[in-house]
Amino acid sequence: MALSEFSLIQQYFSALGDASGIALGVGDDAALLNVPSGEQLVVTVDTLVAGVHFPADASSADIAHRSLRVNLSDIAAMGAEPRWFTLALTLPEARPSWLQSFAKALAEDAVAFNCALVGGDTTAGPLTITIQMMGTVPKGEGLTRSGASAGDSIYVTGSLGEGAAALSLFDTTLDNQGHSVVVEHERNRLLQRFYRPTPRLTEGLKLRGLASAALDISDGLLADLGHITASSGVGAEVKLEALPIAPWLQLLAEKSIVNRWALSGGDDYELCFTVPKANQDRVERLIAKGELSASCIGQITEQKGVRCIDEHGDLVHVPNSGYQHF
Repeated sequence: MALSEFSLIQQYFSALGDASGIALGVGDDAALLNVPSGEQLVVTVDTLVAGVHFPADASSADIAHRSLRVNLSDIAAMGAEPRWFTLALTLPEARPSWLQSFAKALAEDAVAFNCALVGGDTTAGPLTITIQMMGTVPKGEGLTRSGASAGDSIYVTGSLGEGAAALSLFDTTLDNQGHSVVVEHERNRLLQRFYRPTPRLTEGLKLRGLASAALDISDGLLADLGHITASSGVGAEVKLEALPIAPWLQLLAEKSIVNRWALSGGDDYELCFTVPKANQDRVERLIAKGELSASCIGQITEQKGVRCIDEHGDLVHVPNSGYQHF
């Protein structure tokens, strides 16, 4: 017996996750949500399409983890706390086994990251997942892209390049330099990074009042840093030797390929943020105490544009600055 839209929602998505502030959740025409006094609502939305943002043969659990976490990364970049989300699910067919695995994985992450499903929509068509995530931040404390100034230091959390390296696992056009075989040895680690990126929510909260600008790295470091410089009316200089690249990743391919993964590959979902001189000591103390995993990779400049320099101070040409959506 085929599932109707309402029975599908009731069976798999009626009570998913947990969060305060829900006056009315799944099951009505719209949700009713109570935003805490003195806080602002932060809203973001991402659409993931099979064959574009994940392999068409990916498991439903992997798809669920990735879909929620990339949205949570945007919340982290704003220095906000996640609270609620909606789900628009387009399916070629409503297979119970697929839906059960998808809903179970989504529920696991909803609980782990303290957010709850409060509504959405289902329809038939090519596999597409759209999640709208909502969070809250104290009024006036949200991090944006437009606050960077010349002289600010540029930081990134975690390590870079692993998301792009994971994409190479799905690439059937790799050359014969041998790195595709080497990558296979780290396949599970790379797939974990691709399907389960860690949204830097804790880091985002710590950066309130310290960072002058921030965003998450989804399209590639240089492209996303370019969004900060464009919004702030400044430029940036990135030091190639300062990029945080895991030693195990450096062994997977020749240096030029690894650098390309880190600079323009995308899909890392780390935070890139800028810090004014007045706050840099506080940020460095957090790093030294192990309370913030981040590395300083360059500086904001008055000269417009994003430049990458090597250890000799020479400009490094990067053929592609990041992912293009169209």
